[in-house]
Amino acid sequence: MERSKLTSLQCPECCCNELFRDGKRYLSSGEHVQRFLCRTCGYRFSEKSISPKRVDYSRQLCVFKKAKKLDSATEIKTGAGEGKTQQEAKGKILELCIYMKRQGYSQEYIRLNRTALKVLHERGADLFNQDSIKDVISKQAWSDNRRRNVINAYDMFAKLNKISWDKPRCTVAAKIPFIPTEQEIDALILASGKKLSAFLLLLEETAMRRGEAKRLEWIHVDSERKTITLNEPEKRSNPRIWKVTPRLIAQLNSLPKDCQKVFGNSSIDSMKSMFLTLRKKLAAKLQNPRFQRINFHSFRHWKATTLYHQTKDFYYVKDFLGHKILKNTEIYITIERTMFGENGNDEFTVKVAEDPKEIKALLEVGFEYVCQKDTLIFLRKRK
Repeated sequence: MERSKLTSLQCPECCCNELFRDGKRYLSSGEHVQRFLCRTCGYRFSEKSISPKRVDYSRQLCVFKKAKKLDSATEIKTGAGEGKTQQEAKGKILELCIYMKRQGYSQEYIRLNRTALKVLHERGADLFNQDSIKDVISKQAWSDNRRRNVINAYDMFAKLNKISWDKPRCTVAAKIPFIPTEQEIDALILASGKKLSAFLLLLEETAMRRGEAKRLEWIHVDSERKTITLNEPEKRSNPRIWKVTPRLIAQLNSLPKDCQKVFGNSSIDSMKSMFLTLRKKLAAKLQNPRFQRINFHSFRHWKATTLYHQTKDFYYVKDFLGHKILKNTEIYITIERTMFGENGNDEFTVKVAEDPKEIKALLEVGFEYVCQKDTLIFLRKRK
C-alpha cells in the first residue's frame, strides 16, 4: 500500500491516522486484506473493516518495523523461573505506550520510552529480570542523559508490570551547551531541501523544540499577521506566540497542504536522518567539524543566547522560550557574557528626537532612552 494511502486511513475507534501495518489476512476466496494496528489506542482492524477487534497482548504484535520474527515457543527466563515469550515482552511495551497515552503523556515522551525499551530488548535484555536489565545498561557507551532516560523508561515499565527492581544510580553532570555561529546555521538552512529548510528556519526564528515544530498545524500559522502560535508545548512549558519573518511564512506556504500538520505525519526520525546526512556533507565540504556537533536543539540554544545579547532582558528571553522558572534561562546569561564579553563591541542605532510623538514612536519600536541635552532626547537600539 502506498504511503499516501496509509496516511489517509483513520482508526475507526479514535480517528487517529498514526497506524502500524499488522500483517495480512487471507480470505477463503484467495484474496487478502491489509490489517492495521492503531499506535494510539491499540485498536486492530483491516483495510475493509472485516471483524475489527481489540489487541491481544499475549500475541505477536507487529509494533516495531525492524523487529525480528520470533518463534512463538521462544521463552525468556525470569528471575522467578517463569517463562515469558518474546511476543509478550513486546506486547507489554505496547501496553505501556497505551497506558501513557491514557495518562496524558506527550506523544514525544511516549516515543522516547518506547524506543528505550525496544533498544534494551533488542540488545538482549530480559525485560522481566532486573539483573539482566542492569547488565545491558552497564555495557552501553551512552551519555549520562541517555542512560538516565533509559533507566526512567524501564522504571515506569517495572511499576506498571509490578516488577521488583532496585533503580541504579545515574548522575547527570550539568554541561554548557554547544552554540553554533549564525553563519553555520545559515549554511545548514541554505544547503537543505525545501521541507528541511523550512523546518530549520522555523527552529531558528522561534526556538521551538523539535517535537513542537514537527507537530505544528496549519491552523496555527497566520500568514496575514505573520504569526505562529504554539498551544501544546512540550515539557509543560508555557504556550507562546511569535511574530515571524515573511521569508519563513513564504517557505511554510510553499509546502504541500495535504494533511493537518505542516510537516506531515511522518516520524521525526525521518527529518533527523536528513539533517544528519546534511551536516556530515557540510562538515566534509567546508572542512568544519563543528557542523557535526549541531543538532535540532542547538538552534534553540543559539536563539536564546542571541536574543539575550540583543535585549539584555532575561525575562523577555524566559517568556520567548516558554520557561516557567527563571533558573532554566540563567545559563544563557552566562554563555552570552562569555561569548560577547561584559563590554563587547555592541553596535547601536542612535536617534535624536525632540517632538513627543516622535519620541513615543521610537520607544514603541524598541529604542531606549540614553540622555537629554537641552530639548533633545537621545535614544538607541541594538542593531
